[in-house]
Amino acid sequence: MDAFQGLMSGFQVAFSIEGILFVFIGVFVGTFIGMMPGLGPISAIAIMIPITYSMDPTVALVMMAGVYYGAIFGGSSSSILLNAPGVAGTVATAFDGYPMAQQGKAGKALAIAAIASFTGGTVSVILLMLFTPILSAVAVSFGPAEYFALMFMGLTAISSLSDGSTIKAFISATLGFIVVTIGIDSQTGTSRFTFGNPNLLEGIDFLVIALGLFALAEVSTLVLNRKDNSMSDNKEIGSLRLSKQDVKEMSGPMTRQSFLGFLIGVLPGAGATIASFIAYITEKKLAKNPEEFGKGSIKGLAAPETANNAATGGAFVPLLSLGIPGSGTTAVLLGAFLVLGVQPGPLLIQDRPEVFWGIIASMYIGNIFLLILNLPLIPYIARVLRIPRPLLISLVIIFSLIGVYAISFNTFDLYMLVAFGIIGFLMRMFSFPAAPFILAFILGGMMEQAFRQTLTISNGSLAIFLDKPIALTLIIVSLLTILVPMFTGRKKLSAKNDTGKPL
Repeated sequence: MDAFQGLMSGFQVAFSIEGILFVFIGVFVGTFIGMMPGLGPISAIAIMIPITYSMDPTVALVMMAGVYYGAIFGGSSSSILLNAPGVAGTVATAFDGYPMAQQGKAGKALAIAAIASFTGGTVSVILLMLFTPILSAVAVSFGPAEYFALMFMGLTAISSLSDGSTIKAFISATLGFIVVTIGIDSQTGTSRFTFGNPNLLEGIDFLVIALGLFALAEVSTLVLNRKDNSMSDNKEIGSLRLSKQDVKEMSGPMTRQSFLGFLIGVLPGAGATIASFIAYITEKKLAKNPEEFGKGSIKGLAAPETANNAATGGAFVPLLSLGIPGSGTTAVLLGAFLVLGVQPGPLLIQDRPEVFWGIIASMYIGNIFLLILNLPLIPYIARVLRIPRPLLISLVIIFSLIGVYAISFNTFDLYMLVAFGIIGFLMRMFSFPAAPFILAFILGGMMEQAFRQTLTISNGSLAIFLDKPIALTLIIVSLLTILVPMFTGRKKLSAKNDTGKPL
């Protein structure tokens, strides 16, 4: 009843004229920032902190929260239409969204993304309201050993991200591991693989790699292979209507990934990017026809879009209840809280209930605004396909360069963007999948840090993984994920050989 009363007080804040106005401004700005390749909510929130300094803290935080989940909601557009992820959390959206656009189903793909995003966001808000105290305790129980086991489980699914050779998928992942080690070692402070170049001391930013491997690689393919049936050749937008079969196909992934994405978002450091990849991998393993993934699968589009929006709600659990950021964006939001004189943590509900419940209530309204805002705009957003091919290629390159330069204002990052564009093109030419590279890059750094922290706690003993029930369970599941397909594959091969023997 306390939660209900608190939510009602939150709705009083959110439904005020000022609250509705700033929720709308937040989600509107966030949506369009998300659509721009390379630009994300972190930069937008950082810019808004000095602007909102003199505003009421509740209204200011409601608006910045709207920018966050609005950017994730809108980031799918550039991933689907241009194969250029708007934000890091929508990389997995491009795996099936872009092929759908190539097939003349851009309208349907954008509609599926909008509905899946709304579902994931709405479910996450409900779970955020009901289970924040419980889930904050779960988040605290995850130590370095549990994090390592969780990341290890994610990496065991690398083979699922390959359309062909599993060996090529693991080679691609190995390259991702190598790249993520570049920079200063967080534990020893020594530089690794920088070759004396100070520009590499901070490592390579994720968006530099994502835009290089996807956007610039796609541009290179369009320029060098004119016979390619690209999205710029297929100018059909297609119908926005979803059939009963489409809705039925979406319902399972949306239901499952709303909960899974939220739970992953609760874990500090996980965030929407990891949630979207795990959702995609999970649905591909559960699918009866996994070969359809990567070729315009409705499930392959709905799953990551649901999960990344659900994870944004989950990321607010450790932020609001523990004062711990659950993602890079919520780390900036934590700074905004402190600048505005609000201390997130266990006492936030007691000391500033209007802030806690105001943010949650605004997320209900914000998700409705996003759906109302995005669905009517789909025909206009999809018209990007009708832009002449040379102009479209130029725009993708310009937005990618601007997005990367805006991260650090360092021209060296532009050279790295071009380098990864060349690497991405070569990977396409020789059929090396880019997704395992991205996944290994995302998980590799966190996995290494968690493993070394675990060994420091246990004085170098690996037995600590056996003493932690959660870590042990996750490792067992990971090993089963690797071994079961190997045995079933050998049985199928031996059965095929037996039936094929001459009499």
